[in-house]
Amino acid sequence: MEVKGRTKGVINRISGPVVTAVDLDAHMYDVVKVGDEQLMGEVIKIDGDKIIIQVYEATDGIRPGEPVENTGLSLSVELGPGLLTSIYDGIQRPLEVLMEKMGSFIERGVSAPGLDHEKKWEFKPVVKEGDVVGPGSIIAEVQETNIVHKVMIPPNFSGGKIKKIKPGSFTVDEVICVLDSGEEITMCQKWPVRVPRPVKVKNNPDIPLITGQRILDGLFPIAKGGTAAIPGPFGSGKTVTQQALAKWSDAEIVVYIGCGERGNEMTEVLTEFPELEDPKSGKPLMERTILIANTSNMPVAAREASVYTGITIAEYFRDMGYDVSLMADSTSRWAEAMREISSRLEEMPGEEGYPAYLAARLSEFYERAGRVDTLNGNSGSVTVIGAVSPPGGDFSEPVTQNTLRIVKCFWALDAKLSQRRHFPAINWLNSYSLYLDTLAPYYDEHVSPEWNKLRAWAMGVLQKEAELQEIVQLVGSDALPEEEQVTIEVARMLREIFLQQNAFDPVDTFCTMEKQYDIMKSIRTYADSAYSAQKAGAPVSQIVGVKAKNELVQIKFIQDYKPELEKIMKAMDTEFAAIKEA
Repeated sequence: MEVKGRTKGVINRISGPVVTAVDLDAHMYDVVKVGDEQLMGEVIKIDGDKIIIQVYEATDGIRPGEPVENTGLSLSVELGPGLLTSIYDGIQRPLEVLMEKMGSFIERGVSAPGLDHEKKWEFKPVVKEGDVVGPGSIIAEVQETNIVHKVMIPPNFSGGKIKKIKPGSFTVDEVICVLDSGEEITMCQKWPVRVPRPVKVKNNPDIPLITGQRILDGLFPIAKGGTAAIPGPFGSGKTVTQQALAKWSDAEIVVYIGCGERGNEMTEVLTEFPELEDPKSGKPLMERTILIANTSNMPVAAREASVYTGITIAEYFRDMGYDVSLMADSTSRWAEAMREISSRLEEMPGEEGYPAYLAARLSEFYERAGRVDTLNGNSGSVTVIGAVSPPGGDFSEPVTQNTLRIVKCFWALDAKLSQRRHFPAINWLNSYSLYLDTLAPYYDEHVSPEWNKLRAWAMGVLQKEAELQEIVQLVGSDALPEEEQVTIEVARMLREIFLQQNAFDPVDTFCTMEKQYDIMKSIRTYADSAYSAQKAGAPVSQIVGVKAKNELVQIKFIQDYKPELEKIMKAMDTEFAAIKEA
């Protein structure tokens, strides 16, 4: 998009990251260079002859009268080989490149391209001259880490017959394919971050994202292309849960956005991710990861842009046919950035000072998730998992409530559970998943026809326990009817054997669906035998005292668990037979 007329203006007013310019022609969301230091900014409001700009860097020291230059371009990201393993800031400046230029602290006015424009990549065409290609068509492959990077015709190109294409080593700027329409293709695409990339069709989310976390896969599953929120107070385990999801979920690409988190938390992510081993390939997890780091001390405007940068990169890999999981940690800090900029613009505040369009912006972001048929006929997905940090753990505040209206999975972290050392500290009474019905046929076919009934039974037991606990606190468990004393014991087994999971144990950190089914079925088997024995008149003390059931907890930590589980179940049958005979 070209801006005609006055491409240069001057600063008229400064209010933190919001700058007003005059004598400048611009469109909404144009990228501009502000001040003598040419700070990067974006047009967010046009009021008559006043152009209001949000600047992505600190505005200390700039003054009215300094020049403003319009580039005529929208805020865009560079997409191509070299994205994987990269660590960017909120506007896709590579932090490693910035560190080489200026050391530990980022100075103002410094820019760096998102991709390495000098590195040569080995280019292997998968089409030949004379073939007809259209927008989104895959024309070549580049081996990038252990992931094959698929070079595509940009979605905004018209396509046509391939006039010239050949293998070789090229930089991302060199022309690697020419079409008969005259369009020249390079390995680098530029795409505006606020515009969703087009797809052929959006599919029903009916395939689960297998996470290996029992409470998520077992009770509150998320679909590939689905949306989930993880709200929780400080110290309840949001970041650890998201790291476990990044490491173990069966998505092929991970985009992790540290949006306004504390510097020390982001440092942990930046140091741990390169050291984590990818369980699928045995290579570093970073080889299929892109990190976007925008800490709480970085400019708020860049924080607002960081989620769009992340989701655009995720959509690019989705278009290649990959399943992508995007972790946004945390959307609360993103909303706070919007609140600050909104107040600088002197807009009418909504609830708790957040802008009136908070819900619309959150919807825009989460709606870009989905499992789709891409323009080239492949199937890909973007699953969005957003952490929410409500002040004081108050789930009634606007960001949590607006997020709840949009997402279909709600994994509520509970500080009380984390204080009791129950991890993951996800409260099974406050959490829910709206994907259960659409995923039920998948579980019937790929896990067991009994799986959905088992899950419903487990949730029923846990809910019954919550009701009984109120009575227990008043009169003690001995005052309960014997059948309900058995229910309390079964619920304890579900909590301690099934729901609790050790993220730092090499075996328990990931649990297959088959193992999850076997563990839950073994608890159900105990429950059925226990109720049967209780009805036959056996004392509850003997039923609860069955020794074999206490061995079930060890199954979690055994890789080849089936022989041991079989042994435990036989011992349990023997003990129950002896109880009934007594």
